[in-house]
Amino acid sequence: MNGRSRICRLGLAALLLIASLAQASEATRPRIGLVLGGGGARGAAHIGVLEVLERLRVPVDCIAGTSMGALVSGAYAAGLSPAEMRSELAKADWNDMFQDNPPYSEINYRNKEISTRFMPGSETGVGEKGVAYQRGVVSGQKIKLFFNRLVGSDLGERSIESLPLPLSIIATDIGNGEKVVFRDGSLTKAMRASMSVPGMMAPVEHQGHKLVDGGLVDNLPIAEARARCRADIVIAVNVGSPLLKADEVGSLLTVSMQMVNILTEQNVTHSLASLQAGDIYIKPDLEGISAGDFSRTSETADRGRVAAEVIADRLKAFSVSEERYAAWSQKLAYSRQTAPGIDEIQVAGLKTINPAALERHLRVRPGDRIDAARLNQDMLRAYGDGWYESIDYSLLSERDRHILRVLPVEKSWGPDYMRFGVSLYSDFKQDSSFTLRAAHHKTWLNTFGGELLAAAEIGRRNAVGVDLYQPLDPRQRYFVEASASYARENFGVYQDDEKFAEYAKTQRNVSVGAGVNVGLLGQLRVGWRQRWVEAKLDTGLPTAAYPETTNKSWGGVYAGIDLDQMNRLYFPTEGWSSRLGYFNSSGAGYSKLLAEVKAAESFGDYVLNGRLGYQGSARGSLPVHDAATLGGLNNLAGFALNQLIGDDIRYAGLRLEKIIGRLPLGLRGDLRAGIALETGKVGQPLTETRLSGWMNSLSIYLGGETPLGPVYLGYGRSDTGASSLYLFLGTP
Repeated sequence: MNGRSRICRLGLAALLLIASLAQASEATRPRIGLVLGGGGARGAAHIGVLEVLERLRVPVDCIAGTSMGALVSGAYAAGLSPAEMRSELAKADWNDMFQDNPPYSEINYRNKEISTRFMPGSETGVGEKGVAYQRGVVSGQKIKLFFNRLVGSDLGERSIESLPLPLSIIATDIGNGEKVVFRDGSLTKAMRASMSVPGMMAPVEHQGHKLVDGGLVDNLPIAEARARCRADIVIAVNVGSPLLKADEVGSLLTVSMQMVNILTEQNVTHSLASLQAGDIYIKPDLEGISAGDFSRTSETADRGRVAAEVIADRLKAFSVSEERYAAWSQKLAYSRQTAPGIDEIQVAGLKTINPAALERHLRVRPGDRIDAARLNQDMLRAYGDGWYESIDYSLLSERDRHILRVLPVEKSWGPDYMRFGVSLYSDFKQDSSFTLRAAHHKTWLNTFGGELLAAAEIGRRNAVGVDLYQPLDPRQRYFVEASASYARENFGVYQDDEKFAEYAKTQRNVSVGAGVNVGLLGQLRVGWRQRWVEAKLDTGLPTAAYPETTNKSWGGVYAGIDLDQMNRLYFPTEGWSSRLGYFNSSGAGYSKLLAEVKAAESFGDYVLNGRLGYQGSARGSLPVHDAATLGGLNNLAGFALNQLIGDDIRYAGLRLEKIIGRLPLGLRGDLRAGIALETGKVGQPLTETRLSGWMNSLSIYLGGETPLGPVYLGYGRSDTGASSLYLFLGTP
């Protein structure tokens, strides 16, 4: 028994010695710093590397990231697992995320009217300090809201210093070119700043500095990770920013991208020189994946995992026991709690804009719990008013009270703007026109948000006009509007598919009215309109309907309702719109009715568009100076622009389009090939008087949305024998 007892005691002692040595080994394990470099969408490869570290039970002691590496670093330090990150990035609609505005259906109607006439990207600030421009193609509005949701800022502000894992995020001060390292402060703000590609995304204002992409100064922050936690070992993951080939650099955008890539690669080379013998360097094979391929995040993550698996044996040297890794993971994990009830809502920072104009979009009320998706939608709807550079929020806790603080930033280049539009139309035979349009737009003339728009255009149509729009309450539900305009243009008169005369028409309009904004659906309007028209024969011969000279003046009441729920201004993929207008002139002895309904629905890459329309007289007959028209693009395309003129015009059209391409990130729109079937009827024709009954048209076209507006190139033919080849580019 004594011998056996001694053997047992010796065995137990040996086991205890082995266990203690193992614990001592883990206790003295090297401190590990993880470095995740920038590279746009290529940064999704970091997720695959994290998955391998998780499988091998390799904890890290600090993490540093730049650009897309900052996104993954921030999410990881905030407690998201690699699996959660992979899922969230795969679900994200990156094409939409790089579009700041909400869907067109959720923009207020006044802003829709402005967008119809002028190119949104042309907005230029004018003021006492001169001309000011937008700070980037993308302001980052949706991206910042995505970050908030990703790391749980909708449940309470996440600060870097409160995270369980020491984190450093790199940005660049665009004013002096110096590196800025976020080691404390708002996590999502730091992530957003580090991803601000110059020219593409607006800089982030921080403590009086303007911050952009950290990749310009330190795309692979090895030295920062070593210093952050006195790391003995650095695991550096370089997803790279490969240079474009010489023949790929041919535009302003590609030149800008190449300059950024050159600076990035230079500082990466410098960082790699600081790697030490025991450090681990991972560079995934990302051939064929560009910085903009956000739709391929899962594939990119897979490539990162493959690269890490190749060196799994080296990584295993830093593995810890299951118990210890579980404890480390538990400390890092973030448990999403139930959203707290809101005790107070504050709108902070507005100087010119009335807070009530923003508050009208907020559906959350004191006592409610925050619904992140609903709150983000409200932020975007407010942003869609067009007055803000960005709108963010934070959830603060003060003495057991929870405060939702909305943080709008007014446009630094506002509130007064120059706006521009351009249009080009040609049928390659009888009609072609080119028009330039410019306007001075003054907003927030008073506390209710009055606006003054003075516009002019030159070209086929020469015109000047002024419009005063004045809301009557802080939430801008009711308004009055007055406008005056003068225009001079030529129009053609057709018979037997030939233009036999052209008239020079001078028109003056004055109107005053009142209306109601129906939420984000549209507007109701009523008022009085006075018109003066003079038409003189320029070339050709007069007719009974079109005498050599016409000089008329008349006035009357008008009423209208315009509703628009299309998801895009041009080339929608879903939604509907309707328009109903009525004008009655007792003195002229007629009334005019206009009715139109449009709808769009998509099926994969196919889009079906339908339209029904009517223009006619509810009383009397439409006079020649206020007649209805058919002909032209998407309006019986077999005929020339406004070739059919008369009363009691009916129209129906159906278009099937195939999406064959999409614009790059930051530019909304796509390229489509389409076919249109249209039919129309003129009850009382003033031109083409020998045509009667329903006229049918078939057209084929290529079209798309560009920064200048929509573009169409197509051919239409009518069953009457009329045909037209047309090109259109710009704002209508």
